[in-house]
Amino acid sequence: MKFETLTSKTVVVPVDNIDTDQIIPARYLKAITKEGLGEGLFVDWRKDPDGTLKPDFPLNKPEAKGAQILVTGDNFGCGSSREHAPWALVQNGFRAVISTSFADIFKGNALKNGLLPVIVPADVHKKLLNSPGMVVTIDLAKQTLTLADRTSIEFPIDSFAKRCLLDGVDELGYMLQQEPKIATFEAAHPSAIDTLQ
Repeated sequence: MKFETLTSKTVVVPVDNIDTDQIIPARYLKAITKEGLGEGLFVDWRKDPDGTLKPDFPLNKPEAKGAQILVTGDNFGCGSSREHAPWALVQNGFRAVISTSFADIFKGNALKNGLLPVIVPADVHKKLLNSPGMVVTIDLAKQTLTLADRTSIEFPIDSFAKRCLLDGVDELGYMLQQEPKIATFEAAHPSAIDTLQ
């Protein structure tokens, strides 16, 4: 799915150092497809042992319904390298996560799976943490995040990951887009094996 401009309310989980086992516990890693992983998102925080939803957890509140942007504490996605973490977030409708920092492996996995990690400075982060439900706009082409008060800041992103998100493709999809150019190049540059025949 292409990621161009996203306007959404935010849901805030103001906890630092949320690791991937808290995002989706290891017991959900037995699945061989992405289906159903959304049920495991923050499950130990969202539900009591009997499966009852905890009404005070931010994602369970009625005002969180439909939010596509998650705001979290510092160092989000630390811990193990499980790709299931961004899968679970995407299955719950999230298209972006905003924090002051992300674990490198989580950030890479997120970008490869259509989830945009947005790094913001501490002052902007504080505004977002203190304003759950704020409607913000992310413009990926411009690499900007605009708050409800019209404050706009730029955020960093790897240029290749940006291109893939804008095109709505993963790394393999990007390579397949280059197939006509590859065929043209190969036709103009016969291989050593072709010249021996």
